Amino acid sequence: MAMGLAGSGRRARGRGSRRTPMAEINVTPFVDVMLVLLIIFMVTAPMLTAGVPVDLPDSRANALPQEQQEITVSITGDGMIYLDDVGLAPGELPERLANAGCDVGEGRQITLRADRTLDYGRVMGVMGELNRAGCNRISLVTHGSVSAP
Repeated sequence: MAMGLAGSGRRARGRGSRRTPMAEINVTPFVDVMLVLLIIFMVTAPMLTAGVPVDLPDSRANALPQEQQEITVSITGDGMIYLDDVGLAPGELPERLANAGCDVGEGRQITLRADRTLDYGRVMGVMGELNRAGCNRISLVTHGSVSAP
């Protein structure tokens, strides 16, 4: 602090010159913060698509591109069915699918997430209800796997 006072006092007495404002802005910290935020959003964005915890099976299939207006149907290990994170009562799925608008035009994309411990018949029953409601564009969600089953 003493060095700053001595230097500024000499200039002010000597010629009466004024201090000019610093015209440089250091953008490096700003860029660092933006890159960290970008990484955080890239990591968390895929986790926001479905909130129902389901133990998915493994598959070596390539990932499909996601559409904006897709419907997610999840079946948990205890057989509870969720339509876009909303739990459904037994027998409520057909009437909720009738209001979803699957049979209009080409139909909406349905993403089916089923627990790996479920009976094959239970999953096929839900797929039958989806087909009956006119929802024929169904994608099955799995975990990526490196080795062949």
